[in-house]
Amino acid sequence: MRETRADSTQAVVLAIALHAFLFALMFVGLWWTRDAAPIAAAGSPISAEMVDTDELSSQMRRALARDAQPLPEPEPEPPLPQPVEEDTQPLPQPLPEPVPEESPVPRQQEAQDFIPEPAPVEQEKVDRDAISAETRAREQEEKRRQEQIDLTERKKQEEAEEKKRLAEQQRDERLKKLQAERAKAEREAKLAEQKLKQIADARAQKASDDAAASAPPPPGNNGVDAGLQARYAAAIQEAVLRNWTRPENVPLGQRCRIYITQLPGGDVMSAKVDPSCPYDELGRRSVEAAVLKAKPLPYAGFESVFQRNLILNFQAQDR
Repeated sequence: MRETRADSTQAVVLAIALHAFLFALMFVGLWWTRDAAPIAAAGSPISAEMVDTDELSSQMRRALARDAQPLPEPEPEPPLPQPVEEDTQPLPQPLPEPVPEESPVPRQQEAQDFIPEPAPVEQEKVDRDAISAETRAREQEEKRRQEQIDLTERKKQEEAEEKKRLAEQQRDERLKKLQAERAKAEREAKLAEQKLKQIADARAQKASDDAAASAPPPPGNNGVDAGLQARYAAAIQEAVLRNWTRPENVPLGQRCRIYITQLPGGDVMSAKVDPSCPYDELGRRSVEAAVLKAKPLPYAGFESVFQRNLILNFQAQDR
């Protein structure tokens, strides 16, 4: 229970009253122990002169006669007080005055106004309010501490999630890099395989062309020599080459066999590459489109060697 200002004031007053009572007891004890002063029995000394009554006037003699009366007897003196025996017990010592503790608050220059002591009901209300304020302060402190803990945990969780995200991102980047390297290696291997196949096909085609050029003209060709057929094939090659755009993946000098169906006059009905053509799908479509775009094919001067179904050994060249 807390000590109020009224309780402190009452304690100080009681201490002062106790000290005053003790000082009074000491004074009374000292007064009783003092020796009584002797009292003279004859009273104060009296001085007198001897006068001759004959020398006095008649008036003075009559006054003296009138005043001459017997003196009353003195009253008996009261008995002296008996000395009181001193108490052998020591006198009670005064209690030390309470020394106020030093306070960091500076002392007031003026006296404070009297603060009335609150009523019991008001004091209970003040105590309840103080307890409620202390409880609220404790709850706020606990809430603040819990919020700080939650904030720390949330930061740790965010840092863990960020580390996990960075690790996943790095793993994905490594995976993409590996996939890109694998795809590049596969493309390079495929290109190398295509080049080897194109070289083999070119060698086979050249051997076939050399054999066809050295062979005698087929029977039923009216004795036409192979020179006119070669010029006819070169003219068709030149016409198709003028309308062809070479893809980058088709190397120069590479051959591709094409089956052409045409009408007299050089009008092309269809053009289809042989399955053995080493070109890729884009190269094959580009050659077929160039044949259709080159119609009509050369015809004048080559009527004797004209063929409805023509096989053209197309060779990739720059224009």
